[in-house]
Amino acid sequence: MAGLVNNLLILFLVFQNICLGFRSPLSVFKRYKDTTRSLSSECFGSDHPVISLGLSDFALDIRMPGVTPKQSDTYLCMSVPLPVDDEAYVVDFKPHASMDTVHHMLLFACNEPSSTENYWDCDEGTCKDKSNILYAWARNAPPTRLPKGVGFRVGGETGGRFFVLQVHYGDISAFRDKHKDCSGVTLHMTHQKQPLIAGMYLMMSVNTVIPPGEKVVDADIACHYKRFPMHLFAYRVHTHKLGKVVSGYRVRNGQWTLIGRQSPQLPQAFYPVEHPVDISYDDILAARCVFSGEGRTTETHIGGTANDEMCNFYIMYYMEAKYAVSYMTCTQNANPDMFRNIPPEANIPVPVKSDMLKMMHGHHEETKDSDKTSLLQQAKNEEEEILDQNFHIEEAVEWPGLDLKLGQVSGLALDPENNLVIFHRGDHVWDENSFDSKFVYQQRGLGPIEQNTVLVLNPSNAKLLHSMGKSLFYLPHGLSIDKNGNYWVTDVALHQVFKLGADNKEPLLILGVALQPGSDKSHFCQPTDVAVDPVTGNIYVSDGYCNSRIIQFSPNGLYVMQWGEGTETSLGTARPGHFHIPHSLALIPDFSQLCVADRENGRIQCFRLETGEFTREIKHKSFGRELFAVSYVPGGLLFAVNGKPYPGEAELVQGFVMNFSTGEIIDTFIPLRKSFEMPHDVVASEDKTVFVGDVHARAVWKFASIEKMEHRSVKKAGIEVQEIKESETIVQARLKNNPESTDPLKKQEKQHLVGQTSTGVSFVLITTLLIIPVVVLLAILAFIRWRKTTVYGGKGGGGLNLGNFFASRKGYSRKGFDRLSTEGSDQEKDEDDGTDSEEECSAPPPLPAPSSS
Repeated sequence: MAGLVNNLLILFLVFQNICLGFRSPLSVFKRYKDTTRSLSSECFGSDHPVISLGLSDFALDIRMPGVTPKQSDTYLCMSVPLPVDDEAYVVDFKPHASMDTVHHMLLFACNEPSSTENYWDCDEGTCKDKSNILYAWARNAPPTRLPKGVGFRVGGETGGRFFVLQVHYGDISAFRDKHKDCSGVTLHMTHQKQPLIAGMYLMMSVNTVIPPGEKVVDADIACHYKRFPMHLFAYRVHTHKLGKVVSGYRVRNGQWTLIGRQSPQLPQAFYPVEHPVDISYDDILAARCVFSGEGRTTETHIGGTANDEMCNFYIMYYMEAKYAVSYMTCTQNANPDMFRNIPPEANIPVPVKSDMLKMMHGHHEETKDSDKTSLLQQAKNEEEEILDQNFHIEEAVEWPGLDLKLGQVSGLALDPENNLVIFHRGDHVWDENSFDSKFVYQQRGLGPIEQNTVLVLNPSNAKLLHSMGKSLFYLPHGLSIDKNGNYWVTDVALHQVFKLGADNKEPLLILGVALQPGSDKSHFCQPTDVAVDPVTGNIYVSDGYCNSRIIQFSPNGLYVMQWGEGTETSLGTARPGHFHIPHSLALIPDFSQLCVADRENGRIQCFRLETGEFTREIKHKSFGRELFAVSYVPGGLLFAVNGKPYPGEAELVQGFVMNFSTGEIIDTFIPLRKSFEMPHDVVASEDKTVFVGDVHARAVWKFASIEKMEHRSVKKAGIEVQEIKESETIVQARLKNNPESTDPLKKQEKQHLVGQTSTGVSFVLITTLLIIPVVVLLAILAFIRWRKTTVYGGKGGGGLNLGNFFASRKGYSRKGFDRLSTEGSDQEKDEDDGTDSEEECSAPPPLPAPSSS
């Protein structure tokens, strides 16, 4: 009998939890409405920001809270939190704006707005973290429409938790009556998983120069596409006032297919792609901006000030959900020669009527310089959002290259086809017997290395494609490859720099004197690395272990200049331009800078290419005392590796990913197989595939970027299990503590909007689940009564009384059942008082010295 009673208790509790599970969406809307900022009463409908559209769909109204701009060309921003904690999808946009008052609107998604005020001046920024553009509206421009089954993913573990609306008020003459504006956009959102995920691809020129008076200047951008197929459905162009036309194309097998073409002087909204365009692996995405320098008296560069220009081509696309990437960029021109075949239409300006120009610029062509700077500063803020930081670097554990039999790996590079090139020392070793006190090589009797020291590998399967360098080198060190595919290497024993053709056995150029260390214009002393400017062809050499300088040569090897000097260790802190082993170089063509891994000072120093002028230092405690190598990826990412900590220090030997603009560390990475011993060089591709060569481990690791949006997390009882899915099947499961929320109040205020119904469970199924426990309970009661009648001869003694049963249990109160503990469970705590009439099933709320490598 006791067993039957216990079963009844369990069934009752299950029934109660089922009731709790299907909480009414109306209570969630009510709670969200209470926590949403109050808006101006003049904004009709703005006091109802969330509207239920069914079991899984809802609308979110994002409006300016009744603002009156004080001057023309004002940018105002406001934010709205995502009213759900779990993942949702934006599937449609409905703008609410008049061309009489609003010049354009942009909608961003991010995790931390720049301000917590009701609204703020956008000069303060839109978001403190990475933000993505979801929507744009401009006067006279068509609204953005997402294809059926396509949505922008927000919320959950990977999506943005806030929407930020930016509104540009151009001409404020319409506000003479001091009325308040409530322009904005309504989002149609759903919890139903979308089979296709929308994203943004930004093509941007970063190094265009427009000479004064020049009638036609082209800015070309092109990148090879190396991901899963994507389908394009909208585009947007952007320049400042010198732009005449911007065109974007897909190039496949030499055939150019138009994505979109528009004048940047027309409303800069997203326009639909007229004919469907799909992008497949190894297609080329190409764009051209046509400028005119007429009327300018000085050169115009890419930038965010009133006197600068921009060349941007935005593409909205969608991909299959399992392969989706939310944001991609292209900032280089991978194949300049191909633009000889660009369709003629790309060079023909789109005519723009004068009245459209006035509308475009808000009738304020002659604003004060300070106003122009303010206006364009916001454009700069928008365009700075080019870095895709939504990723993590993990080792590609099935890559077989780790098992290659190599000598000491000193240098790595990627050739123009993205093949991996390794520079290693074969059977030679750099040890304490290699040099005397004057840095003269002591092991010449061994002769040059008899193995091929330059290996070209397929980056996917590590198969050898080509090899060279036999009998040329004694102690290889640095390696880089120029835009024409030539190899530039250094040999610390020979004290020389070599330029090698990919198919030439003999060097094309040699700098330095063999086996003779020195510090003048024609000698090196253990040179470490080389970098070649893809624009000018100028050569930069880091020299080296026994000199502390960077030397610039002309493309044909003539000395131009040098900078740098040794660090004065007695000062304690290394000064700018002082080096203690300039060990590795990274050329930053996007910003015309050269960055140096200042090894023993544990930092990165950057300098202007033209003058050698110091621009910045990047240094972090996690670097430790040594930073060995640095590599740059077009678009704004720096990769670096450090050295082993000194005795008593605890910094990890690891790789770093940094934002070049800010210097902040975005990510770190370590190998899963073996361990770093002395990672000596690092190289990365634009898709964030990273290779690290280790001089002591004699190994090369491959790492790959895993989009964080592809992580699926299962949280249970303080444990998080991450399953990572990626095209190379890089799978790692890890357990880690799930930290408490840093803002529990916000988490409690944001309840699951249509939360439990988002699973798509139908009304019939819910009803069935509710009825089944009741039917089972009645059946068991009937059985018990029959049983008692049988056992006790029809007498009713000992009839079941749930009240008496619970009263016999310790802690029972007749004011109601005791609160069920939710500690350690997945259920979100409910702060409602349980009195809402809509909730029929409610319950009370739950409670040494530098090494010579």
